[in-house]
Amino acid sequence: MDLATLIGLLIGMGGLIGGFLLEGGHIGMLVVETAFIIVIGGTIGATMICFTMEELKKIGYFFKEVFVDTKVDYVTVVDTLVDTADKARREGLLSLESQLSEIDNEFLTRGLQLVIDGTDPELTRHMLEMEIEAFEDTEMVGSEIFMTAGGFAPTMGIIGTVMGLVHVLSNIDDPSKLGGAIAVAFLATLYGVGSANVLWIPFGQKIKVKTGKKTLLMELVLEGVLSIQAGENPRVIREKLMTFLPPDSRENLQEQQAQQARM
Repeated sequence: MDLATLIGLLIGMGGLIGGFLLEGGHIGMLVVETAFIIVIGGTIGATMICFTMEELKKIGYFFKEVFVDTKVDYVTVVDTLVDTADKARREGLLSLESQLSEIDNEFLTRGLQLVIDGTDPELTRHMLEMEIEAFEDTEMVGSEIFMTAGGFAPTMGIIGTVMGLVHVLSNIDDPSKLGGAIAVAFLATLYGVGSANVLWIPFGQKIKVKTGKKTLLMELVLEGVLSIQAGENPRVIREKLMTFLPPDSRENLQEQQAQQARM
């Protein structure tokens, strides 16, 4: 479970509902089925129009990406690349084939296989860059779906409120009921704005951030594979790959190097 997502949802929803309760309201006042159906149904329908069924079939995967914590271990990948470079310099590129089954990074495995097969360096770069681009495009569809829903939800809320007010005004003969009816009508706007800013837009941003981290790792692997193919010194490769790392990962790698030097 991605704790940041879970804690954020709890704080966001808790703050909104808690503040309402402190003002003297009660939960029952926030539950109106018709407003919920209008806003959520309208948002889902409008969002579906914007995408193909092939893209929408992956919505379960995108929800999983939001709620499941997928760690990106830059340090381990850098160590693997450096060890692989050292082996290639000592024993030759063909010796790496026996090592491929031990590597759990599929993108790295495919890159090394291209190197072992003697693929031209420019073609290797081009093929791996195309794979990175295709991966990023596929993942960003999830962000676009949630961002699109976040754009439609407030509008659907306003539409729901207008529909509710039309119903209120058509029954204006009883002024004593107007206050409650108007409050119910405005709940649609609350549902629309609330769902957009607590759910859909944050979900889209979460996928965007995670995709950026995974793409960075793939770019690191690309540079490492090309360096191995060029026969560069493993120490130079390590220093080069460290420039890709976020500050916290770079510090971890430097600490690891310092510990190894003391041993």
